[in-house]
Amino acid sequence: MAPAADVEDEIKDEKNPRPLDEDDIALLNTYGLGPYSTSIKKAEKGIKEMTKTIDDLRGITESDTGLAVPSQWDLVSDKQMMQEEQPLQVARCTKIISPNTEDAKYVINVKQIAKFVVGLGDKVSPTDIEEGMRVGVDRNKYQIQIPLTPKIDPSVTMMTVEEKPDVTYNDVGGCKEQIEKMREVVELPMLHPEKFVKLGIDPPKGVSAMVLLVLGKHCLPEL
Repeated sequence: MAPAADVEDEIKDEKNPRPLDEDDIALLNTYGLGPYSTSIKKAEKGIKEMTKTIDDLRGITESDTGLAVPSQWDLVSDKQMMQEEQPLQVARCTKIISPNTEDAKYVINVKQIAKFVVGLGDKVSPTDIEEGMRVGVDRNKYQIQIPLTPKIDPSVTMMTVEEKPDVTYNDVGGCKEQIEKMREVVELPMLHPEKFVKLGIDPPKGVSAMVLLVLGKHCLPEL
């Protein structure tokens, strides 16, 4: 059994631990490091320094985002330039006169104004403009400045099918009569339109499926 004096000394040492020296700190810094950690850090540091030196020699002053350093920003001039630019007007290119030539002209139709024969702006290529395309024109000379995407009705985009369903008629049970009516109304006008021409009647334009979710008819609109 240890003497009482030694026990008291151990308790005092636990309450007042000695400060770490340089050897202890160096040992703690090696915890969790692999055998090549120091070499890898040196190599990474050397690569960064070499990349910075190359960028300085090449004169690169912009960042990865394509923006200049904040010290070169001129927000006042940018705001003034944006205020001076007039908004473009939407028109439609109805016809191209003398296409694929240097003297090509474009007939545009500006809604509720008139039709004009105009040229292209400095930032537009002749290959970017096609007949029937929506374009953006300036309000002074009505020159075509940018091509625009086709106008899309939001109600139509909500009904588009992004993925083709894998449901077949064999997956629908107990709805033989409904399947026949659906195929007659939907498939027949697309596969055999000549039958409707021969009979002299107009094909159906669509079908409204009013069904319950628990029935097999719920799968019919996915076919």
